[in-house]
Amino acid sequence: MDIVKIPEKILSTPPHHAKVNEIKAGKHRTLIASMRKDMVDAKGVGLAANQVGQPIALFVIDRSLASENGVPDAYFNPEITEMSREQDETEEGCLSIPGWYAPIRRAKKIKIKAVDEHGNKIKFKARGFLARVLQHETDHLHGITIKDWVSPKASRR
Repeated sequence: MDIVKIPEKILSTPPHHAKVNEIKAGKHRTLIASMRKDMVDAKGVGLAANQVGQPIALFVIDRSLASENGVPDAYFNPEITEMSREQDETEEGCLSIPGWYAPIRRAKKIKIKAVDEHGNKIKFKARGFLARVLQHETDHLHGITIKDWVSPKASRR
């Protein structure tokens, strides 16, 4: 699969939620495997399904990052349920905006809930770099890219 670049419309359009029965039946296994490979090949740490042209609420993150933090590396229908007031600013890039980087302010800690690749509901707290990656990928599933954060009309949710 090719990674979609801005200004492709799919990047600014929130995708549809995955059905848990379809996740449990393994309907998306091939997509997840392909996304993992594409992310590694592109030297990324996260990749949302809409970045590969698939309008489904799914993203994958780097397996080492997930393993280090004891969390899954595939997330369906993610929702950030809490964000700390404490923030930091770090330069971010995006596979859909090659060669472009910008300082982005994000919450240092979050709580997230989602469905894993086996159809199980998950919920946990994340901090630091993991929290940043989860926020970045969740943004993609809301039709938001890092360019939106630095534009004059950018707003936090």
